[in-house]
Amino acid sequence: MSIKPGTKVPVLKLPIVDGGHFDVTTARPAAFSMLVFYRGLHCPICKAYLRDLEGTLHEFAQCGVEAIAISVDTAARARQAREEWGLKGLPIGYGLSIAAARHWGLYISRAIGTCEPALFTEPGLFLVRPDGTLYCASIQTMPFARPSFAEVLQAVHFVIEKDYPARGEA
Repeated sequence: MSIKPGTKVPVLKLPIVDGGHFDVTTARPAAFSMLVFYRGLHCPICKAYLRDLEGTLHEFAQCGVEAIAISVDTAARARQAREEWGLKGLPIGYGLSIAAARHWGLYISRAIGTCEPALFTEPGLFLVRPDGTLYCASIQTMPFARPSFAEVLQAVHFVIEKDYPARGEA
C-alpha cells in the first residue's frame, strides 16, 4: 500500500527510548515530522545513517523539522542501538508492528542471520506536514542507496522558501 502525497498518513503511536511516546496524529512541528524507518540494531548501515542524522538534528530543528528514528526492535534492542551508536539527541521509537509497517508501504524482510529479528522493515523516510498529511516519501527495498540528510535538508530549505507543493499526488 502506498500513501499518496497530500493524504493523511496512517496512525502511528510508538514508545520512545528514554520515555514518552511519538504520535504522528498529535505531532505539531513547525514544518515537518521526519520519520526515518530503519532496519534495526543488526544493521551497520543504519548505524552510520542514524549517526549522520544525529549530526544534522540541530540544522533540521532550525528549519522546523522534528526527526524520529523508528524500528521493529524491542525496547532493549532500541536502547542498545542508542547507546552503542552514540545517539544522544535523536528520539528512537521502537516496537513498530509489521502490520503498521505495511500500512506505511514499507518493505518487509525475513532474517537471514541469527542477529536479525524474524521480520523487520527495510528503510523509509517520510516528511509529514503538521496537519498529518504526507509531503514526500522515499522507500527502499534494500539497506543501500538511502537519501542523504544533507540533500534532504537542502530540499526542505527550498520547499519552505518557495512554498513548493507536494508532488506525486496525481
